[in-house]
Amino acid sequence: MNIKYWTFNPAQLIVSVFALFAVMGTVLLKLPIATEEGVSWMDAAFISTSAITVTGLASVDPGSTFTLFGEIVLMFLMQIGGIGVMCYAVLIYVLIGKKIKFKERLLIQQALNQNSLGGVIRLARSVLIYSFVIEAAAALLLSIRLVPEYGFGKGLYYSLFHSISAFNNAGLALWSDGLTGFVGDPVMNIVITMLFIFGGLGFTVIGDLVYAKRFRQLTLHSKMMITGTFVINLFAMFVIFFLEFNNEGTLGPLSLWEKAAASYFQAVTPRTAGFNTVDISSIEDPTAFFMMLLMFIGAGSTSTGGGIKLTTFLILLLAAITFIRGKKDTVIFRRRLQETTIMKALAIAVTSLLFICMAIFLLTIFEERDFLPLAFEVISAFGTVGLSMGVTPELSVIGKLIIMFIMFLGNIGPLTLAYTLAKPDQQKIRYPQEDVLTG
Repeated sequence: MNIKYWTFNPAQLIVSVFALFAVMGTVLLKLPIATEEGVSWMDAAFISTSAITVTGLASVDPGSTFTLFGEIVLMFLMQIGGIGVMCYAVLIYVLIGKKIKFKERLLIQQALNQNSLGGVIRLARSVLIYSFVIEAAAALLLSIRLVPEYGFGKGLYYSLFHSISAFNNAGLALWSDGLTGFVGDPVMNIVITMLFIFGGLGFTVIGDLVYAKRFRQLTLHSKMMITGTFVINLFAMFVIFFLEFNNEGTLGPLSLWEKAAASYFQAVTPRTAGFNTVDISSIEDPTAFFMMLLMFIGAGSTSTGGGIKLTTFLILLLAAITFIRGKKDTVIFRRRLQETTIMKALAIAVTSLLFICMAIFLLTIFEERDFLPLAFEVISAFGTVGLSMGVTPELSVIGKLIIMFIMFLGNIGPLTLAYTLAKPDQQKIRYPQEDVLTG
């Protein structure tokens, strides 16, 4: 990773590396050895982008389209996309005993979305260790359920594939109907959801939980993520349970236990996981809109998920409450948030909304589909969720290109893309202040 001759800034380099892996994945998935009966370049590019951005939207059925080689390529892309290229670069440096220089540390800081250079190498190492340990443990637990049904070899492989897919919040499954066949299965429901909840919390939170002995010893970020995740997941579960209770296409035919399990699963999966245990194309319109809000919020920073991030949403909500109450400082858990943090959260939300609105507008022009499924598809792509109301396979080439861009944007983040395109501009003149009427 010698970058002294490169003129890219960290944001540009990260975008370039992800694009390179997407292209490499496309070429590998297009090989005859990767598919059963062949796949178009567009579909290969679409699912490669979906895997590297850990989204899970698929224009073809992965389980029936790709061979073992093709599925291994998808696993590799999901692992790289979820954990991050820079973390693997750190692993290589450690193995060969090479010193990691300042420029490389800047890259890792940008990739892991950290505010400072302090501890980024230790964090990168921890990310790899936590990921491999959690994925391996989950694969063993899943094998208890899948090996008796599919045999030792296939059962163990299916367990590993879905463990990697779930922890990295990728949402790609080898069953054509997703996980609908396991709607009431306790092992699949608990293990899969725990995987993408932990993956969605973020590696900094996982590391914080390992070393902190009490809740009050956690960082403010970890406290916000843990509390916010618990509250929003619980609230979402009850909302989906009541909205879909009598829907014959989803919860209606299920037993009370299966309804509760399905409500829980569908409540936590929009936070960028992408798996489903009911038919998403059959959900009610209010449920679809509610899921769109959850997908837009997304997971946590330095996590395997997308969206504007839960902390961003909470910061904006707290700032609005602070302003309405006429207070000066935005405070949570007896800590005051910096104005720069609030401005960054606002920039992320506004930039994200602009890109989402632009994509929805373009899709309504080029695709002859109802508005809600198209909007659902775009926000699912931006949140790197992978839930779909059945639109993905029917998209035109232009539609797929739009969704691919939004998946890429959701993975790297709108501000990273903005930093990639913009040039630093140091402000040398400060103009007089004047108020503008708002509201």
